[in-house]
Amino acid sequence: MALTADRVSEIRTQFPALSRMIDGQPAAFLDGAAGSQVPQVVIDAISDYLANRNANHEGEFATSQESDAMLNQAHVAAADFLGTDDPGTVCFGANMTTLTFALSRALASTWKAGDEIIVTRLDHDGNVSPWQLAARDAGVIVHETAIHPANCTLDLDDFKTKLSGRTRLVAIGAASNFSGTLNPISDVCAMAHAAGAQVFVDAVHYAPHRRIDVNAWQCDYLACSAYKFFGPHIGLLWGRREHLEALSPYKLRVATNELPGRWMTGTQNHECIAGTLAAIEYMAGLGEGPDRRSALDAAFNAITDYENALAQHALDGLRGIDGLEIFGITDAGRLDERVPTFSFRHPACPPREMARRLGETGIFTWHGNYYALPLTEALGIEPEGAVRAGFLHYNTREEADRLVATLRGICV
Repeated sequence: MALTADRVSEIRTQFPALSRMIDGQPAAFLDGAAGSQVPQVVIDAISDYLANRNANHEGEFATSQESDAMLNQAHVAAADFLGTDDPGTVCFGANMTTLTFALSRALASTWKAGDEIIVTRLDHDGNVSPWQLAARDAGVIVHETAIHPANCTLDLDDFKTKLSGRTRLVAIGAASNFSGTLNPISDVCAMAHAAGAQVFVDAVHYAPHRRIDVNAWQCDYLACSAYKFFGPHIGLLWGRREHLEALSPYKLRVATNELPGRWMTGTQNHECIAGTLAAIEYMAGLGEGPDRRSALDAAFNAITDYENALAQHALDGLRGIDGLEIFGITDAGRLDERVPTFSFRHPACPPREMARRLGETGIFTWHGNYYALPLTEALGIEPEGAVRAGFLHYNTREEADRLVATLRGICV
């Protein structure tokens, strides 16, 4: 089912926030790279849980049993979303960063002095600092993969020089939340495994744009956050069963040793897990197929096609603004290597001021480094950073045109 302009118009009616007006103009939510808006079905699922089955885990009474049934359904749906056949390997938690810190502590206990790990300069700091801190505690050497500043892509030759038989972990992002760059995850996993290393993938920014498939990628761990793919503020962690069972998580003595519970510390945010289930069902509803996984395949094919066309349209306009510096891939022939997330700067207006002026017209963007500090440091644009406009499948060509027209008035 293609995402035509008419279908996107219908989709937009499912998102209450998109009807917001600012000084008589519709708000253009181009802040999706920091967090998407949510459809009404997600809001209803959260309310329904709190109203009708709000209970703790494993009680011998109706609301607890209904709550547990929903939790089981959510694990199965999340497994479909991530591309695994094992729902027990999907764990929920506060957010990607908190889950990554928990995993980093457990993994660090298996490292020894002289071991090495690799992070990248293209990543969000949530996939860098947890590993650097764990390495510091374990006496492990940290290598940083360099980037190509001209287009904000990874320097894979540099990665290969740093990968060795001493490497224990490679931490890499599937998509840059600053430049929109897509990384070759399958290739990195193959190289890392050949060297005897495990791979952790940050798929937070990737999740609303492209199909996650841990089985195809052959990664070892992956984390993402539902609030980036039209759900509530909650994180998901996946790992291969043999790894999650072998590692020793920091948990209470009374907590289960069975998956996924041994990695889901404390009482979970059940209402947001219900919302995540609804968000995945919403995504599947964008496609068609005999089952949810097939429907998700079709949905992401449609999203990719729509977003590639939207990216091309936005890039055509942005490149026409004299003096505007656009970070990342701008070659129309390489749109399959990026998602429609654009960071840019102009000498006529500092990033914060540019974002403020856009916001006054109802165009919502972000300024700064968006926690992609390793990249903004490598690009030499700290402390101001850049301005970011992030498009999702509910955004339109008209919003891209409005962004470009407003920027033309600012960048003078």
